[in-house]
Amino acid sequence: MDVYLIWTLTIVLSLIGVAGVIVPVLPGTTLILIAMVIHKLLLPADVSWAVIGWIAGFWFLSVIIDFLGVILGARLFGGGKWGMLGAGGGAVIGMFFSLPMLILGTVLGAVAAEKLIAQKSHRASLLAGAGAAIGFVISTIGRLFCAAVMIILFFWAAWASVKTIGPEATF
Repeated sequence: MDVYLIWTLTIVLSLIGVAGVIVPVLPGTTLILIAMVIHKLLLPADVSWAVIGWIAGFWFLSVIIDFLGVILGARLFGGGKWGMLGAGGGAVIGMFFSLPMLILGTVLGAVAAEKLIAQKSHRASLLAGAGAAIGFVISTIGRLFCAAVMIILFFWAAWASVKTIGPEATF
């Protein structure tokens, strides 16, 4: 397979992955990880498995940040276990529609669960919903950080490989 085609595939999948960090329909950091593993398998000399391991570690961190952000956001603003579950459920339903629906689903899920199941006041339910939305924004920022680190690690390692081995070995 042509080296330029492999690099193009890696870059395109990584860019789609970055978009997926913000647009929840796409599996953001997972696409970035897949792009880099495919690259490693097709051009083994470009990066080491140790680098792929570090990248996978940041992928795992992004998954944890994704789950904990919304749940903890609802909790910190007074939401209970029902608000956290409602926020998560609302996020899952909203992600199939659009980014605004994801945020709205997160908020409405937390509010509805706190109001209907936990029997909390309007104010307490709304605070849990606001916390879920803030948690979503914070988790998006955390996932963007992880995506940036993954991409920087990969390209830094590939650049170091080209400098060590020489450009004729890679391109």
